[in-house]
Amino acid sequence: MENERLTNDVVKALKTVHDPEIPADIYELGLIYRIDISDEGVVEIDMTLTAPGCPVAGEMPIWVKNAVSAVPGVSDVKVNMVFSPPWDQSRMSDEARVALDMW
Repeated sequence: MENERLTNDVVKALKTVHDPEIPADIYELGLIYRIDISDEGVVEIDMTLTAPGCPVAGEMPIWVKNAVSAVPGVSDVKVNMVFSPPWDQSRMSDEARVALDMW
């Protein structure tokens, strides 16, 4: 039950991080590939970018780490930038599709 609460809180924190060029959060855009939370509260996240040449590529992992680090119960955060598989629009949620008018 505690892990479920922590997972939900981590997802809420991820939804506060936005790509400045796209009016949707990184979670709904499908940029988060994996969230793993240990029993000790260590959160490991695999994430990607909409494009490898994204101008905030160096900053976004820091934004993610800061947002998730603020969640009560999280003891450490490790953010891994991955590019395989490459991101595509099929990873976006319906919420992101509505926000971006991409139906």
